[in-house]
Amino acid sequence: MPKLLVIGSINMDIVNNVKRFPLPGETIHSSGTAFFPGGKGANQAVAAARSGGDVVMIGAVGDDPFADTLVASLQADGIDTKHVIRKEGTSGFAVITVNDEGENNIILSEGANGRLTAGNTAGAAGSVSDVYAVLLQNEIPWETTGAAIEHASKSGVRVFVNPAPAKRLPDAMFPLIDTLIMNETEAAAVTGLAVTGVESARAAAAWAIGRGTESVIVTLGDQGSVYASAQGDGIVMPAFRVKPVDTTAAGDTFIGAYAAASANGLETEQALRFAASAAALAVTKPGAQASIPSLEEINDFLRERQQN
Repeated sequence: MPKLLVIGSINMDIVNNVKRFPLPGETIHSSGTAFFPGGKGANQAVAAARSGGDVVMIGAVGDDPFADTLVASLQADGIDTKHVIRKEGTSGFAVITVNDEGENNIILSEGANGRLTAGNTAGAAGSVSDVYAVLLQNEIPWETTGAAIEHASKSGVRVFVNPAPAKRLPDAMFPLIDTLIMNETEAAAVTGLAVTGVESARAAAAWAIGRGTESVIVTLGDQGSVYASAQGDGIVMPAFRVKPVDTTAAGDTFIGAYAAASANGLETEQALRFAASAAALAVTKPGAQASIPSLEEINDFLRERQQN
């Protein structure tokens, strides 16, 4: 089975539940604290692995107590972590405060993610054979991400990019990207076009393809997703109707599942449907990685929907 190489962030999410947010200088009590492995890179790696992908993770953790937990969490899903680098200092973490209304405040510390260099990733990526695609996001330094895109493209390896958190990409990068996957907010930041539905998503996809990208997927939440390619192919994949509980990591789940389905030989329309089912299942459970479904759950969901 060809491998998926995920290069990106690895975080610990520290979640505190409170009745209300504190005022400046005020101390209040939390009703509970939980620790969840996260980070967009790690989330997408877990989603790909649980969707049947053979996944190698390249990233960085610190030398703090979180590091071993974060690595062990990836290993528990069968992800190859021998290229997860230990850096001096803290691992990446997010301090998240959630009030009774479900609103949240987040303080993100990039930690070791911000110290992942192009040299680190090039050396690790160069030692992995039989790679189907490299999957990247925007939670490590752009210099590192850009170098990884260039290295993969020169090596003839497919490049999947999710520009999240949202930011504009250099024009020189578009011809090096095989598949650009982004939600409405990210598509607007990348293209400068407002994206609110299917037609505007098609326009954003055409914009990126016009700059050299091979194919584009724009995810639209409960409106589904739009696919377009440089060959003129176009697909609108409806979202599955479910009762959402928590949309955290739904996008990461879609991306990881799509990459795994593609690596395992599914045609584009099938891969989009598979990814849509994985994302639908993810929003029915709370948490980030805790909500990501297994291959068996995805296949059962698809069978049930085909019968109904």
